[in-house]
Amino acid sequence: MYYFRKIGMLTLLAIIGLASCQKKDQAQYYDIQLGYSGSIELYEKAVIIQRSDFPEIADGNFYPILLTENNDTLPAQFDDSNGDGSWDELFFLINLKPGDERNLKLMLSENQLDFEKRVNIRFGVRASENDIVKPATSHTFYPHQLPGVMGYQPYQTDGPSWENDCVGFRHYLDGRNSKDVFGKKVKYMSPEDVGINEEGVTEDDYHVMEDWGRDILSVGNSVGIGGFGLKVGDLLARLGVTEQDSLNNVSETDYTVLSNGFIRGLMRFEYHDWKPEVLDRTYQVQEHTSIWPSMHGYKNEVRISGIKGDEELVIGLVNSRTDKPLSSFEVGDFQVLYTHDLQTYEKEWYLGLALIVPKNKYLGYTEAPNEGSLSNTYLARMKIEDGDPLSYYAVAAWELADENFREESYFKNYLKTLAEGLGAEVKITILN
Repeated sequence: MYYFRKIGMLTLLAIIGLASCQKKDQAQYYDIQLGYSGSIELYEKAVIIQRSDFPEIADGNFYPILLTENNDTLPAQFDDSNGDGSWDELFFLINLKPGDERNLKLMLSENQLDFEKRVNIRFGVRASENDIVKPATSHTFYPHQLPGVMGYQPYQTDGPSWENDCVGFRHYLDGRNSKDVFGKKVKYMSPEDVGINEEGVTEDDYHVMEDWGRDILSVGNSVGIGGFGLKVGDLLARLGVTEQDSLNNVSETDYTVLSNGFIRGLMRFEYHDWKPEVLDRTYQVQEHTSIWPSMHGYKNEVRISGIKGDEELVIGLVNSRTDKPLSSFEVGDFQVLYTHDLQTYEKEWYLGLALIVPKNKYLGYTEAPNEGSLSNTYLARMKIEDGDPLSYYAVAAWELADENFREESYFKNYLKTLAEGLGAEVKITILN
């Protein structure tokens, strides 16, 4: 289904109501020309345009209205991706066929249009053992606050969860920094009270099947699907600790929800003074996680400062529920690594797990040991430069989300199509 709203011109003008708020030398609208010369059809291709690409765009608290050639409104959002308080990216999804040239119009509105919410970020914290869980959009986690030390879990679902219309994920903010999977059977967003009991406190109630789905992945001492660490020689360094540890190796973890819109969710994790036990070094780490509709996965961007030059970034793909070897193939500028097996809890359902990483940074893969602080996982080995961002995608495709994922060939073809779409280039021209 292609999501847009048709809106009358008089209604549109009433919604916009911006002319009096614009500076004289600032544009009230922009024409956006999209050109696509690729060979495959793109379904809901994610398009990001930087604010700096719009000359003389108005300051203020505006919302985007994005019109097609037929005056249909495409869902679009302004996102503050760097957290400085001002939007810096326009984000939207669009269908494109080979040879398409599309002409869109961006208008600025004082009022926000209402679209179906197809992504969501959920995060809740209880300030003490005697408090109930309350929603939050930012939080700082300190080394002594490990649940095993405090005697209770402060975070709803052990940390933030994020989802789209295909799948959900969660991050263990409690020091472990693993990425887990919520399998979804429905397109709508799961309830806001997942992980909270009737008394309003945290409770693991998501390992049983509900109408929307359930937690399906056994993470253990891996970093789940898309979590990461460092490799130096034969040493593996985990970002954070395991459930059995009593003190974190990160001095302070800052978490921020940057955007929780209709079609994209953005989060930032900042890990200050990470001191791995196996290395006499200190690192500063920043992680940006984002999700948008229609794909069974999320995007992650990692940036590490303090790199000495002998480190490799390692990205995890947990293998605790499969004996199958890791499979790998190339698609354009990407390297795709995947497993497909009955690899949910109790090996009850088929689940495909994958990493889509930049080929020019890929150094091969290794398998972590069966024991230790970083174990039971395949690890994609990546080149990492000091302070440079590295982006990749993590995928989880469950048979109850799409019964065709029971077949490995279907999952592999899905990954090929997904990677082709992610790598497809769209030419963008801005006019005003």
